Amino acid sequence: MITARPVELLAPAKDLNCGMEAVRHGADAVYAGAPMFGARAAAGNSVDDIRKLCDYAHIYNVRVYVALNTILKDEELKVAERMIHQLYDAGADALIVQDMGITQLDIPPIPLHASTQTDNDTPAKVEFLHKAGFKRIVLARELTIDEIQTISGRVPEATLEAFVHGALCVSYSGRCYMSFALCGRSANRGECAQYCRLPYSLVDSEGRTIVENRHLLSLKDLNRSDDLEAMMLAGVSSFKIEGRLKDVSYVKNVTAYYRRRLDAVFDGNPAFYRPSSGRSSFTFEPRPEKSFNRGFTPYFLHGRDADITSFDTPKSVGERIGVVKELKGGSFTVAGLKQIRNGDGLAFFNSHGELEGFRVNRTEANRIFPQKMPALKPKMQLYRNFDHAFEHVLAQPSAERKISVRVEWGDCPAGFVLTMTDETDARVTLARPFAGELARKPQDDNIRTQLAKLGNTPFEAGETVVSMTRNYFVPSSLLNDMRREAAEKLLSVRRMRYVRQYAKRHENDVAYPLPTLDYTANISNRKAEDFYRKHGVKTTEPAFEEAPRSDVPLMYTKHCLRYDMGWCPVLQRRKSPYKEPYYLTYKDKKLQLTFDCKNCRMLIYKV
Repeated sequence: MITARPVELLAPAKDLNCGMEAVRHGADAVYAGAPMFGARAAAGNSVDDIRKLCDYAHIYNVRVYVALNTILKDEELKVAERMIHQLYDAGADALIVQDMGITQLDIPPIPLHASTQTDNDTPAKVEFLHKAGFKRIVLARELTIDEIQTISGRVPEATLEAFVHGALCVSYSGRCYMSFALCGRSANRGECAQYCRLPYSLVDSEGRTIVENRHLLSLKDLNRSDDLEAMMLAGVSSFKIEGRLKDVSYVKNVTAYYRRRLDAVFDGNPAFYRPSSGRSSFTFEPRPEKSFNRGFTPYFLHGRDADITSFDTPKSVGERIGVVKELKGGSFTVAGLKQIRNGDGLAFFNSHGELEGFRVNRTEANRIFPQKMPALKPKMQLYRNFDHAFEHVLAQPSAERKISVRVEWGDCPAGFVLTMTDETDARVTLARPFAGELARKPQDDNIRTQLAKLGNTPFEAGETVVSMTRNYFVPSSLLNDMRREAAEKLLSVRRMRYVRQYAKRHENDVAYPLPTLDYTANISNRKAEDFYRKHGVKTTEPAFEEAPRSDVPLMYTKHCLRYDMGWCPVLQRRKSPYKEPYYLTYKDKKLQLTFDCKNCRMLIYKV
């Protein structure tokens, strides 16, 4: 017998508006940054906004998770402790954390999720975190389907979350120190300067240039929409959309897209279902390629993929629309099937290989008149990275989320009775005394019409049943009053019925998989060190931010430039004509590459 399992769509919220739109567009859960200590320092939210988001989301049984996933200093722990109590009182359903010191604080029974920043890429690590009390583990993006399956098989009771869409960190999350080493801004403190998106030259040990001025550490964006069911079968229970710095149109479009894709899987596979209430309807056709993207990749989900990089540009390329056909004065024609409209933003790679953009002023059939004529040439590929008409639709109210209710109307000896039952079997019944007066005309149609007017409420009438013993006259004013009151009471019942999850705090001595920890454990306070000591770790090193070093890697990455050049000694068996070690150079910055073939990864050091 199949035991059905809920599978969650988790969407990002830069702010309150983004969070509410994520709910409207179909999210089962939303994650937002805490007022402080979030891994996106520019995407913090006030406690009051978190409260408002929870109040709205919980109507639909949508959960709200708060990201508090930076490493903390000793003097910040008490501040974090007070804030966690405030977030819990505001209704937050879970905390996404990296710093193990948080587990040692006096905090309320709020569930903890182990952020992907804790580098969750082995069965042993996931099993430990689960046994140590974490309600959920967010998996490393680098894992394959088989590796996810192995983790799920070893820890079947653990709830696993995986990224499904959005920007990719080239480094294993939590194990990148490049930004701090080069400019003092720590990614583990929410201040990443994104050195991975800069243009580098690749040179060998003799100073010969292999590649010049390309974005050699920049990756395409993640898109695993074709792999949802396979990931569910492998054990994933939450699909996470990246984007706590993205604007509201991105949140609307991408959330709606994955809502439809997941629902299609649920329709065909009874082993999975959505955990929240209500159905979303959209005024647009979701198209992820129309939102910010650098091109798409499933990353390493099916093994090493040769097409994961965005070497040409770290900017949004958008969708291909055709090629330049003919240039004529201040206009040009396009060979392609997509319609181009006034106000669209188009882009192309110029003769220097740089992405250059321009705005469309007007169009005549396939002839384009830019505001300023760019340096185009025939046969150049064109992209659209701003669809004016699409963005205009998204700038308006673009979705409604409604909870279906069954409405029943009848009479009783003293008057009339209205019962409203929602899709989760929450129910309210109202009775109003009213003198029975037979009507001259049939009343059923008017009763159904008035009771279905649920307009600005979260509800919509799925079925309306009228069962009066006689054709009594029912005033529309009475129907409207009782409908409004029933909807308000049903909303109150839903709020009261919301089931909050609680975490039981208990000390245990489950052993950590390793007896020693180096700087990559990111231990920056005594409470975090105490946590690992309690779990059997004998020796620890301080976080890189606490004790910077020059002899250790600044980045651990699955992305491999030797593989991209075709010189992998394991998978390609081709010898490089250049002499190692290789270096990345950018202005006065120089980084050395080393290759850990046993673990199939590249390491980057500062020179």
